[in-house]
Amino acid sequence: MAGFSNFILHSTHLPCHARTRGTDAGAVVPHSTLNYSLRPAAATDQPVIKELVRESNLNPLDLDWRHFTVAENGAGEVVAIGQVKTHRDGTPELASVVVRTDCRGQGLARAVIESLFASHTGDLYLMCASSLGPLYEKFGFRPLEEPGMPRYFRRIKKLAGLAEWLRRDGEFLLIMKRE
Repeated sequence: MAGFSNFILHSTHLPCHARTRGTDAGAVVPHSTLNYSLRPAAATDQPVIKELVRESNLNPLDLDWRHFTVAENGAGEVVAIGQVKTHRDGTPELASVVVRTDCRGQGLARAVIESLFASHTGDLYLMCASSLGPLYEKFGFRPLEEPGMPRYFRRIKKLAGLAEWLRRDGEFLLIMKRE
């Protein structure tokens, strides 16, 4: 697949530590010895994909490993994920973008997203919390009003509206499109 073989992120200051196998549970490998690379997910990644999505309280539906790109550290651990999933009506959605908590702030989400862009052409939609809108605008996504949304997203937006009214914390579901 395009965009996978040439990307390796090197850093000597990442706070992301590898959990070592076969050593003390608290042992970590200093990140200065680790490299990060992107690759298409494999069937063996399915459990960690589900775990990362669950821990991030994201939509746990449609987590088919065949749609995911993963970032892997030098110890072989998946530390970031993302997918482009296609809904029944053919609408493609950027979804399930997660970076392991101890690896955040290092550009891994950006790398995963850009890799997914490289393998997907055309319109792309996403759903996110309204506070994340500015982040996705940096990638060329723009908020959509309900009349311009595909049917799937209009339906989800209506359901979310009910939950937003019950929560009343000012956060709302944002539907965005990248052309």
